[in-house]
Amino acid sequence: MAALARANDGPAWAYGRDEITRRLDALYSELFEREVRIFPLATGTAANALILSCLTPPWGAVFCEQMSHINADECGAPEFYTNGAKLFAVPGQHGRVTVEGLEAALATLPRGDVHHVLPKVLSLTQATECGTVYSLDEVGALCDRACGEGLSVHMDGARFANAVAHLGCSPADVTWRAGVDALSFGATKNGAMAAEAAIFFDPAKAEEFEARRMRGGHLFSKMRYLSAQLEAYVTDNLWLRLASHANRQAQGLASIIDEVSGVTLLHPVESDEVFVRFEDHDAITRLRDSGVSFVPWDIGSGIIRLVASFQTTDDELRQFRAALHSVLQAESELPPQV
Repeated sequence: MAALARANDGPAWAYGRDEITRRLDALYSELFEREVRIFPLATGTAANALILSCLTPPWGAVFCEQMSHINADECGAPEFYTNGAKLFAVPGQHGRVTVEGLEAALATLPRGDVHHVLPKVLSLTQATECGTVYSLDEVGALCDRACGEGLSVHMDGARFANAVAHLGCSPADVTWRAGVDALSFGATKNGAMAAEAAIFFDPAKAEEFEARRMRGGHLFSKMRYLSAQLEAYVTDNLWLRLASHANRQAQGLASIIDEVSGVTLLHPVESDEVFVRFEDHDAITRLRDSGVSFVPWDIGSGIIRLVASFQTTDDELRQFRAALHSVLQAESELPPQV
């Protein structure tokens, strides 16, 4: 907010010609330890879809995990912006694509047959939709396999900060050094008002992006307000401090879940998301009625999603613990069904 207030002081050039936006390439090149091109955007969907439109022709195939945001939650935006490229959903393990899964998907598209789309892109989500994180070795192995098939690699990093904080690595290690070509760099889920970015690790691959961003309606006149957030976000490691706090609080939620019976964790907790399965589905309603906010992920299967954030407090964890114990205790005190 302070950075936005500073950006609002006085006039500035429009459409990214302002001084703040001009500083971003150098700032993020230092962060990623190589020359990059960065393009501010307001939404992760725009970042994902516009990057993919630069990496694949309309007759290309994009391989992604079946629960990935580009496959399940973007209302066909990747297909729209790529002018019809086909998404291939790959079954994963806790939200992560495996080399074996990728190879099986590739085998369904024999080369040299004009009747099939051409394999062009592998898209990885880091951290995943299940709150898990690809290890450095996993990203490297997948990028090696993709490169061997001539595929570009896109990374959906809506929760990239949480992944880097979990891994304790350089952001370069889990992106371009491993073989990633372009990154959707998220900030909104980690404290920004509305700021995301498309980052290309090979500036040559970004040649079309400016035109596609303009044509797609995502070039902001007052871009300095996006850029100011992205600048402040990585200054003095703010992004990692915020993500580390969210990760710790998610671990706190997981520990509370482990205290009780009848409630289990669905996936390993490695970022800010906690997926919980209730044996008694009615307990979910009682938990909601107690004042706990959560996403009803798959109520028919008794699954909810809890998300910690940069501002989740220890007191809120204590309140959640009290509510969960109260709900489950009330369940145990119910008279038996006749």
